[in-house]
Amino acid sequence: MSLEQLINDCKKNDIKAQEQLYKQFAPKMFSVCLKYSRNYAEAQDHLQDAFLLIFEKINQFEFKGAFEGWIKRLVVNHVLQHYRNKTFLSSIDDDIVDEVEIEIDDTISMEYLMKIIQELPDRYRLVFNLNVFENYSHQEIADALGISVGTSKSNLARAKMILKDKIENNTGSAKMPFIK
Repeated sequence: MSLEQLINDCKKNDIKAQEQLYKQFAPKMFSVCLKYSRNYAEAQDHLQDAFLLIFEKINQFEFKGAFEGWIKRLVVNHVLQHYRNKTFLSSIDDDIVDEVEIEIDDTISMEYLMKIIQELPDRYRLVFNLNVFENYSHQEIADALGISVGTSKSNLARAKMILKDKIENNTGSAKMPFIK
């Protein structure tokens, strides 16, 4: 069955089509949830809730652009909504920390990297993931999280400092070329 047919069947609330769509996209969307969540169990909860939202809003998908991009946006926005009104996202008045540059060498596993990213405080983890993995600008992050641009910049710098310290303590070096 083509993706277009599968989507059209989901729009008709076909349970089998929804199950097939879930099986096709859940692994990739779980990876997205895992980046933004504190742990595996929280990521599972976010994934389940996000798919309920996807099935609720699937009639809004008009086959303009990639379907995977559309559901990824819904998943990210769903997870962000979970955190949006939390007090830990409130603005801070600190000076913005200078930009931190870290690099990762080949000895750091992706599992370890994901683990230390998940250990970041929520406000740092969200800003870090939005900026580094989703390429959001600080203005877009500020709008998405309801914080100031300065807070976004400061939280990103602090996230990078924490990651750099953890990597240095684990390996003696901190090389992450994709994090600038």
